[in-house]
Amino acid sequence: MSYRDLTAQEIEILKSQGCNADDWNNIMVHPDFKPDYIKHVNFSGVIKLGVLEEEFTLPGGLRKHSGIRHACLHNCELGNNVLIENIQNYIANYRIGNNVRIQNIHHLYVEGESSFGNGVEVSVLNETGGREVIIYDKLSAHFAYILSFYRHRPVLIKKLQDMVKSYAKEYTSDIGCIGDNVSIVNAGAIKNVYIGDYAEIEGARHLENGSINSNEYDPVHIGYSVMAYDFVICSGSRVEDGTMLTRCFVGQSCQLGHTYSASDSLFFSNCQGENGEACALFAGPYTVTHHKSTLLIAGMFSFMNAGSGSNQSNHMYKLGPIHQGIVERGGKTTSNSYILWPARIGAFSLIMGRHYHNSDTSDMPFSYLIEDKNESVLVPGINLRSVGTIRDAQKFPKRDRRKDPEKLDQINFNLLSPYTIQKMFKAIDILNGLKDTCGETSGSYTYQSCRIKSTSLKRGLKLYNMAINKFLGNSIISRLRDCPCTNDEEIRARLKPDTTIGLHEWSDIAGMLAPRSEIDRLIDDIESDKITHVSEMNEVFQELHKNYYSLEWTWAWDKIQQYYNLSADTITAQDIISIVSRWRDAVVELDKMIYEDAKKEFSLSSHTGFGVDGDRNQQRTDFEQVRGLFEENAFVETVLKHIDSKTKLGEELINRLEKL
Repeated sequence: MSYRDLTAQEIEILKSQGCNADDWNNIMVHPDFKPDYIKHVNFSGVIKLGVLEEEFTLPGGLRKHSGIRHACLHNCELGNNVLIENIQNYIANYRIGNNVRIQNIHHLYVEGESSFGNGVEVSVLNETGGREVIIYDKLSAHFAYILSFYRHRPVLIKKLQDMVKSYAKEYTSDIGCIGDNVSIVNAGAIKNVYIGDYAEIEGARHLENGSINSNEYDPVHIGYSVMAYDFVICSGSRVEDGTMLTRCFVGQSCQLGHTYSASDSLFFSNCQGENGEACALFAGPYTVTHHKSTLLIAGMFSFMNAGSGSNQSNHMYKLGPIHQGIVERGGKTTSNSYILWPARIGAFSLIMGRHYHNSDTSDMPFSYLIEDKNESVLVPGINLRSVGTIRDAQKFPKRDRRKDPEKLDQINFNLLSPYTIQKMFKAIDILNGLKDTCGETSGSYTYQSCRIKSTSLKRGLKLYNMAINKFLGNSIISRLRDCPCTNDEEIRARLKPDTTIGLHEWSDIAGMLAPRSEIDRLIDDIESDKITHVSEMNEVFQELHKNYYSLEWTWAWDKIQQYYNLSADTITAQDIISIVSRWRDAVVELDKMIYEDAKKEFSLSSHTGFGVDGDRNQQRTDFEQVRGLFEENAFVETVLKHIDSKTKLGEELINRLEKL
């Protein structure tokens, strides 16, 4: 934009309106500038001013003309149609965009050079250091996972750190930036903070050294009494109600409020934190904690719901806080649960009670870990028949609040995947091994500092096999969906994988499921300087996520041949019919278990507390008015429709193949 000097007449008008400047020659203005709406302003340093032509309509219907009133500006560039008034101290070293409203704030300035939160080290997982993640504007959960957990690759770590430092250097400046359509009202001190388009800062107490990466698609809201130091907050997030952050990354569409407190923690997409506390937390996507006295510390979680009073210990009272733990995706803790780190809990597990032993149940997904007389009892696979698990799987995609077209985290929501099914194969081997070692007549078995009852072991084997049949059947049905299947050769050709990638172990890279071979390839490319910029890494993650189903089929097809003892060269339509029949039986039986589990929520004992001043009939009526009828429950209806649709889907494919 071209600017001009103030005219002598404009200078006189400004002086008459209570304005002064250390040097009027340092003030440049838009060609169409008019001084009418600038009153009681002190100017110093180099100043650039836009036009002041439009009005703001404030909440409640009040209209105010754009302008600058009762403020002190030093080295600032202002866009068009800003409203700046009642600045208690001053605004210094900022480039302020168009249609920005700044009212009733203490001060806003940049001091020296700043990278605005980019390059801050966060001592995640280990308070004493060793797994630091350097945060930056485009940090993904997957980048942070590799940077934090792959410390056994020092060359990799050095190169990743250098990438982020280089990124931070690109954004280092002695001038801050406030984007277009930003609103900052009733705020305290704001120092060295980048503020993106459409951000709303309302009543924040203190913000220092950070980036608020708001944009038009997904604005950020910072609310009353918030204090944040050394931070990055991404698009769509809301941080409000007295939240306190120190050295934290807040990913896209997170919600932190109700006096939540966090230090040295990472929160990725769609996390929620209220009332409680976090320290050295790696909160993968959808980590949720709502309750007071709930502490998440030195652990990694994702798709997790923390019950009230949940906490962990990251030390053994000798060498201090040096331990860490992992609760794999889909974990839940009940009220007052406790885990002594180090520990690793399998995917989609429920943790109930207090656990003082260092358990590793990572090869036993979908389990209960229960305290019984100070002993940890493991119930393998039982969560596969839980209505809560299925409900969670359905709700996560619906609760993705991200509106930003640029998604930083590549999130895979699948309940059954190569990652969880490979664990089930291991679990079956482990459980059979325990049975062979201790004998089938044994009343209980010991595994990873946990006790497994004999009945639980047998049921776990059954449930894991049902889930494997369900997943492999789903995969083969999806693969043959568009296949005419007129002969065996056509079926074999359609079943042939698109790629050889994905055959072996899979990993959950903080919400993204991918073959470990591809993560290793990415690491090799970084170490050999084939990948040298953070944006290139994010492109690899995006590509892996986009190709998930193709890679999944490579893995599933290999397991189908092993599990059902088949060969790619000789498989027939009759073999497919057998697989689909087993799939249909597994799906229907699991759904019936889930149906029966849901029924418990409507049992007679659940009526307790309803119809408080009435008889049994009024109790039932009150319950039905509040909770509805079991048969009319939306989730129950979904389960029944799922049983019906899957049965028909299986029968359709079987009928098609039987004609061959």
